Parts: sequence; C-alpha cells; structure tokens
Amino acid sequence: MQLTIESQTRSPKDTPRALRRSGKIPGTVYGHKGSESTAISLDAKDVFTLLRTAVINNTLVELNIADGDFKGNTLLREVQHHPYKNEVYHLSFFSIAAQTSVEVEIPLHFVGVPVGVKVGGGSVDVTMKAVRVSCPPNSVPETIEVDITNLNVGEGIHISDLVFPEGVVPITDTTPLVVTILKK
Repeated sequence: MQLTIESQTRSPKDTPRALRRSGKIPGTVYGHKGSESTAISLDAKDVFTLLRTAVINNTLVELNIADGDFKGNTLLREVQHHPYKNEVYHLSFFSIAAQTSVEVEIPLHFVGVPVGVKVGGGSVDVTMKAVRVSCPPNSVPETIEVDITNLNVGEGIHISDLVFPEGVVPITDTTPLVVTILKK
C-alpha cells in the first residue's frame, strides 16, 4: 500500500505548540541527502487520514515538501502522542529514495483452523506476531500469511517454513517457532 501526503518546510521560528494551535503537526524527514534531516509541518487533517491507514515501519508514504527540495518515498518511522490526550505531537519519516533495501518488521497473519484444534482438542500458541525482514523499498508486504490448517497437536511452524514474497528475506534467526499447537 502506498499513500501520499503534502508538507511544508518548518522554520526554526515555528514552535511545535504554535504549529499545533494553527492546525499543523510538526515532523521530520531524515535519510535523504546524506545524514541531514528536514523539519516539516503537515496539515493535521491529512495526518489523521494518513494514520487511519498507515502502519508504522511498513507502509510506503510518498512525501512531497511543497516549498522544499524533496519529493519521494518514505516510511513512517515514529508517531509521538501526547501522554494522556488523544493528540498527535510529531511524525518522523525515513526517506528510502536512495535505499536498495530496507529492514522492516512485518506482521504475521494466521489463516485457518488447525486439525489439532478441531479434532485433537489442542490450542494454538502463537510465539511470534511479526518477523523482521529485508526487502526492496517498493515491495514491502503488508503482512505475511501463515497457513496453520494442517497442524496437529505437538506440531509447529518455524520461520524457515514461512513463504516469503520474492525479494523478501528474513534477517532474524530462522529456527524459532512462530506458532505451535499445544495439548490442553
């Protein structure tokens, strides 16, 4: 999934509090032009629309700095919230325009009802909910599907048993169990 958001550069005079009062949210883009980062401001309505569909570290966001020199693909790396109010305080974007691969954590989606649960009376024990992978920036999968239909009691699936899309490579140890069927 790829989303688009517009922004403007932020001057040092623009305090975060003043920006938020005017309906803007401060942000930062880093990872482009070497190690420089660019302070930006985003429209609060656009940010809330983005946050309804974007997954941190997993969704490509095309960021356009209208009055700046950057337009390209980024990953939403961090969203800072107020400690007790439902307010977004700051967004951080990582530019992947010049990257050949990125490291991201992909959530696992378990499909099916295992035989060991239907017939054997077992229970599903999920030991990993996500796996860290390296992949090209334009092919970050939203989830990795794990079919658990054929698992009996005492059986499990390891990271090495997962089917990854082309170009996606796990960067964690491939021996840990992802899911197993336990006897009740």
